[in-house]
Amino acid sequence: MVAGKLGITLLTLGLLWHSVVADEATAAAWRGLLRRTLSGEGRGPVLLALLLMPLNWGLEAWKWWRLARHLEPVSFRRSFRAVLVGLTLGFVTPNRVGDYAGRIMELKSRRLDALGAVFLGRYCQLVATVVAGTGGLLYFLLRFYLKGYPAAQLGVAVATLGLNAAVLLPLYYSQVLVAAVQAVGPLRRFSRFLAVMPTYPARALTAVLLISSLRYAVFCAQFGLLLLAYGVRAPLGPSAAAVAGTFLLKSLVPSLNALADVGVRELSATHLFGLLGEPVLPVLSASLSLWVLNIAVPSAIGLFFVLRMKVLRKRRNSRPAPVAS
Repeated sequence: MVAGKLGITLLTLGLLWHSVVADEATAAAWRGLLRRTLSGEGRGPVLLALLLMPLNWGLEAWKWWRLARHLEPVSFRRSFRAVLVGLTLGFVTPNRVGDYAGRIMELKSRRLDALGAVFLGRYCQLVATVVAGTGGLLYFLLRFYLKGYPAAQLGVAVATLGLNAAVLLPLYYSQVLVAAVQAVGPLRRFSRFLAVMPTYPARALTAVLLISSLRYAVFCAQFGLLLLAYGVRAPLGPSAAAVAGTFLLKSLVPSLNALADVGVRELSATHLFGLLGEPVLPVLSASLSLWVLNIAVPSAIGLFFVLRMKVLRKRRNSRPAPVAS
């Protein structure tokens, strides 16, 4: 365990150094963000985006608390710690699978069911991303790519509605999803992890979905504030569509680790905002700064909890057993 913790710490620190300091583009964006903050130019939007960071992860902790308490009694404090530990472990693992381990380690029982609970939380976040993101991409398709083709526009709009329904329905009819997974041979082994999903009542699922939507709105607000700080002045509606489209495209591409998300988001953001006539550099700087604020900084904070978990367990195990009277 000691070697594992040390390896995670060194790997996380190494990736953070590479992404925030050694990587020229990210380092330049971060220096620009600090310079604007300290000089007063863009200070208000940057500080607001920074203040939204704990709210962002606080909402994620609230969401996990709502899911985890269905399995066992758990405090919000433990849920928040589990989210930060999961964020740090996910930073260094393919497709952020370490996020599952970080949250499961905080539970005392039903850890197998916890895998399904983590997946359910991720799925709710994906639903919010898909619903908003397809609307954003639909705006660009209708305005820039299908202009003058009303039949194609109608077909794409109907397909968008169908896609949203197809994504939303499995959330409330998860028994169908579990049955479908069981029917597919290569996926059958995953059905036992998803078996807990149908045990969540519709009211709880709606609450988690609403929290996911609120967290998504915080993400969008942060991105918008950073774009404003870097001088992007696109109209509010098209900007919101570009932000939503960017988040959707990032979510649809599997990543090797948290660093891989950066390239996908930057490519999507610069393309969509480029269609709105915005220069690349301010959009690139805002997107990189968003990643630093919401992933790099919280991952570094989570390292403290990763190491502290080991220390606390050592202390508990070293306590002498009570003497029977």
